[in-house]
Amino acid sequence: MSIARRTMTKKAALVPARHVIWFGWKLVIILSVSLCVFALCRLHFKSDVSSSASSFYRPRSRISRRSFQFAGPPKIAFLFLVRKDLPLDFLWGSFFENADVENFLIFIHSAPGFEFDKTTTRSHFFYGRQLKNSIQVVWGESSMIEAERLLLSAALEDPANQRFVLLSDSCVPLYNFSYIYSYLMASPRSFVDSFVDTKEERYNQKMSPIIRKQKWRKGSQWITLVRSHAKVIVDDEVIFPVFQKHCKRAIPPDASKGKLNAKQKEQNNCIPDEHYVQTLLSVRNIMAELEGELERRTLTYTVWNQSATKMESKGWHPITFAYANAGRQNIREIKDINHVYYESEYRTEWCRTNSTSVSCFLFARKFSRGAAVRLLSEGVVGPFDASALLATSN
Repeated sequence: MSIARRTMTKKAALVPARHVIWFGWKLVIILSVSLCVFALCRLHFKSDVSSSASSFYRPRSRISRRSFQFAGPPKIAFLFLVRKDLPLDFLWGSFFENADVENFLIFIHSAPGFEFDKTTTRSHFFYGRQLKNSIQVVWGESSMIEAERLLLSAALEDPANQRFVLLSDSCVPLYNFSYIYSYLMASPRSFVDSFVDTKEERYNQKMSPIIRKQKWRKGSQWITLVRSHAKVIVDDEVIFPVFQKHCKRAIPPDASKGKLNAKQKEQNNCIPDEHYVQTLLSVRNIMAELEGELERRTLTYTVWNQSATKMESKGWHPITFAYANAGRQNIREIKDINHVYYESEYRTEWCRTNSTSVSCFLFARKFSRGAAVRLLSEGVVGPFDASALLATSN
């Protein structure tokens, strides 16, 4: 074979080899790009799922999440949720008179536009302490918990506020300021009355899957929080909208409607303020074990009217303390309570602070003006001159 023919044969053999190599490289490049795209898509998907599943675990409020250093002692934020004015301001004025002003701050959610000044309150401690962004609150609606969130948000602006006590306009302190301050600061836990609600009438199936039935909780509205739990409530953008949409008070039966009452009975009778904080901290438990950080009891004592007649017609309602049943012996009986029994969980909550047995309650409701006068005259919260009160009232 000639040299020219051998050369041509060799070149012809090399051409297919080059094509195979080039095709192999193209295949490698295409596969590499595809894998990169797949990996990026998967990461993006995981990020979206994680974001959706834990959106209310991330801070979303306007409050900075930096570690603030504050001068002076930690403070208690007293959060008053009131209809309009504070009818027992004279008692609370005496209570705060015996406190160091560096140890507390007062915040009031009242009717929009109502101001606390010399003409509307007898105590200077409440001057100008109302929220400027208050809303109209209706009992049994989500506006109640919205007002609580506004109070917490305002109090969180001061980094020195480390305990947050929610109070009504009929609440009274059962001890002096020094005792209450020491009691709260000695415990690293929040005090949230929380128990499993076994009744079908409150939970709405439409809340699932965001709020599952096994995470549904009930308890007293009157809570005391540490700062980290107060932030959780203010930052929540997932559970609160569910309550707004699906937790509503049922319309009372109307005898004139006859058969239409059957449909009304099928409604869920959900009272938001008795479920929201308890359920939020229970749902949050998925990632943060927040229920384990709670004393699952309230610090505010209430006597409930549980008579069968009342239950059948109007349901349970708190009994109001009058002058006659607000004496030393009545208060002593409340102070002597050292445990609470939760029937739905067969659970006894013994009242302790850092393993030390303590009285369960620091506050009580609902107290009339006459009952508050008796508390003061008998020196429950501090020295008091009843004649001065009568003079101001006249």
